[in-house]
Amino acid sequence: MDELINQISSRTGISEDQARQAVGMVVDFAKTQLPEPLASQMEMMLGISSGGGIADQLGNLGNLGGMFGLK
Repeated sequence: MDELINQISSRTGISEDQARQAVGMVVDFAKTQLPEPLASQMEMMLGISSGGGIADQLGNLGNLGGMFGLK
């Protein structure tokens, strides 16, 4: 998952922390939309252990609102 975060950061010019937040949001959303077997495979592919949301796996991510102009 670090490679994905690095690519997003370098291609968009956002910080690694912001890229990590964006990836966490997308992964959490995808997990709610995918059937369980696929969600588990996605977690394995990205190297995320089961249990809790991606935010729990990545640590405290802070508030995403500012990144998207929201408060």
